Amino acid sequence: MIDEEISRSTIAISVRASKLTARSLAYVLGAAARKIRQTHNQAPQGKQSVKQLLRHGGEASAIDLPGKARDFDRVARRWGVDYAIKRVEKGKYLLLFKAKQADAITGCFSEYSRRVLNRGRDRRVPVREQLKRAQELARRQPEKELKREAAREDR
Repeated sequence: MIDEEISRSTIAISVRASKLTARSLAYVLGAAARKIRQTHNQAPQGKQSVKQLLRHGGEASAIDLPGKARDFDRVARRWGVDYAIKRVEKGKYLLLFKAKQADAITGCFSEYSRRVLNRGRDRRVPVREQLKRAQELARRQPEKELKREAAREDR
């Protein structure tokens, strides 16, 4: 009988604690609404859709983008420019950007073109070639040690 009363009281306390009051619920909903309004009013930055770019940017300019769009994305993130990439044909893209950021796009595009031109020169050595070189070095080492031992015995 005592156990029943204790269990009822603990259940009642847990039910009261778990219920949200009207004030706390209103506060949470208000905070969520403020956050939504705040993010909605901000202009997007970086890569955007063409529609977003034209809506927030006003005037837009365009350049043909040779090569892969992903390579340009990497460079553009560093420069912090607002742009949109539209696919014209397979392998050909059109780069749209805000007219206000023409200087930044020029610098970004020059870095991108420099990377594309130097791609063959700056290429890293493939892992398989590194492994082959390491195997060759490992094969040569015992020969050197044997030659050294033979030279010591001759003395």
